[in-house]
Amino acid sequence: MFEALRKFGIAAAIGTMVLAGAVAGCGSMSSNHVDCNVVKLQQQSGRSDSEIAAAIGASVSDVSSCAAGPAKSGNKSSGGVPDSY
Repeated sequence: MFEALRKFGIAAAIGTMVLAGAVAGCGSMSSNHVDCNVVKLQQQSGRSDSEIAAAIGASVSDVSSCAAGPAKSGNKSSGGVPDSY
């Protein structure tokens, strides 16, 4: 009896950790965060805001807001793609 309860407790603890990890992982996937450095590179390559929004799964207004100000994420010291090597 004690062994069965012990196995159940271990299984319950593992299940709880797996569930907590899954919930935390899904939460980070649905953020409203747009990487403005990626948007800037896509704009430099000639893509429209609507094309970029569709490609990264964001709204057009979020993509357009990146053009209004400096990058808020990623490598802020990076100037993007270098002009020459």
